[in-house]
Amino acid sequence: MKAVLMPEARKIEITNVDKPQIEKESQVLLKIKRVGICGSDMHIYHGTNPMATYPRIVGHEVTGEIVEVGSQVSSVAVGDRVVVEPIRYCGKCFACRNGRPNVCKELSAFGVHEDGGMREFAVLPENQVHKIDPTIDWDEAVMAEPYTIGAQATWRGNVQEGHTVFIQGAGPIGITVLKMAKLRGATVIISDITQERLDFAKENGADYTINPIEINVATKIEEITAGEGANVVIDAVGTPQTFELSVEVASPSGYVVTLGFDTRPSSIPAMPITKKELTIVGSRLQTGQFPYVIDLMNDRKLTHNGLITHKFQLHEVEEAFKFIEENPQLVRKAVIAFD
Repeated sequence: MKAVLMPEARKIEITNVDKPQIEKESQVLLKIKRVGICGSDMHIYHGTNPMATYPRIVGHEVTGEIVEVGSQVSSVAVGDRVVVEPIRYCGKCFACRNGRPNVCKELSAFGVHEDGGMREFAVLPENQVHKIDPTIDWDEAVMAEPYTIGAQATWRGNVQEGHTVFIQGAGPIGITVLKMAKLRGATVIISDITQERLDFAKENGADYTINPIEINVATKIEEITAGEGANVVIDAVGTPQTFELSVEVASPSGYVVTLGFDTRPSSIPAMPITKKELTIVGSRLQTGQFPYVIDLMNDRKLTHNGLITHKFQLHEVEEAFKFIEENPQLVRKAVIAFD
């Protein structure tokens, strides 16, 4: 079968590998249909993802069809359409015992720590595949994993109906956070330095948009919230500057959620954190969000609505990565089709 291999940074090969076989009674064989290209895949391509190892078959935003099941599999059957939950964990460490397997000390992410979905077939444990309505288009189904990132961030921020949420960054993840915050009944402010992204955010329910190049963000948020500040700030940019701004503009008793992996330190005094009694949390991957997201997708309450802008065939995968690299302003989400 064909697979997309990154033998090292900045190299992509379409290679022939052995088709995987079911080895355990609890496994399924999946025929891959779509794989989304995520920012973390681009980081692996660029050699800037510190958690990835090479050679690596990338891809963790995956949907496909079950073509074979082990004898003990009961939740899915041959012919089912499924989406992939891309994390494997020990189930024994403190994080796992505390219901947070997404930060398991032995976490293995599909397409990062282990070979992922950019191949024609993959074998996975039953608990890593979730059935989705068969009438949902593959291009919609592939968005399930990104939506879980947005669902996790809003859960970590305790977003409630009536809250004012400020999202920094209107890229693909920022838009998934926006969609989930609106479904929770929040008023949403979103910022980005690209007007096209802000226009798209407005189309997808943003109540207010801010371009930091043109407007002072803190002043504008104070104006919008009548001086209260944002009840939840979700930083989908993840730079030291955006993290510092998050603390500044959060309301008393508010939440600050960061999704960033920037290793540079931020300069934040203790005073605003203590004075406002802020809750500052990280948000990584997801825990238990797939059933919630799939229900929303099955009910057609969650659709990509133009978030997917580009689709490439398997033989065009190298072109896809180069196009995203050279034209970031044109690409919201690109997917690889295995048709």
